[in-house]
Amino acid sequence: MPMKIIPDVVNNQKIQCVTGSTTVQEAAKILAKYHIGALLVTKRNRLEGIFTERDLSARIVAQGKDPEKTKVFEVMTENPETVGPDDLAISVLQKMCNRGFRHLPVVDKDKIVGMVSVRDLYASAKSQLEDDLKDRDAFIFGAGYGG
Repeated sequence: MPMKIIPDVVNNQKIQCVTGSTTVQEAAKILAKYHIGALLVTKRNRLEGIFTERDLSARIVAQGKDPEKTKVFEVMTENPETVGPDDLAISVLQKMCNRGFRHLPVVDKDKIVGMVSVRDLYASAKSQLEDDLKDRDAFIFGAGYGG
């Protein structure tokens, strides 16, 4: 059965958001605290952009900008591509691979409902493959197969 982004890949997720006026230093601390690679940038609960580890390295460190003085809105990706909760995991994975994304916001009718990462999709695909192999082995070797 095809997996959907919500609830099959992302569920019960605490979304980490910042405003564009947050300093890059503050944003980096949040990334480190929660062991995540991206933050959603919002204004009045509406998605404005995404700030990622790549932005931190390419747009701050590599360019010698001061993270204490630089605001997230200056270096974020504005109006990022999004996916919907009913989008199929395989389609989202293909989109992310084709475009070089590691994170995509999940939006349902302009409401932010999550963030999906390549790591999330990999874990779901791995789980699905393991289940498929168990089902295959049970079919081939019989219901009592303990594999």
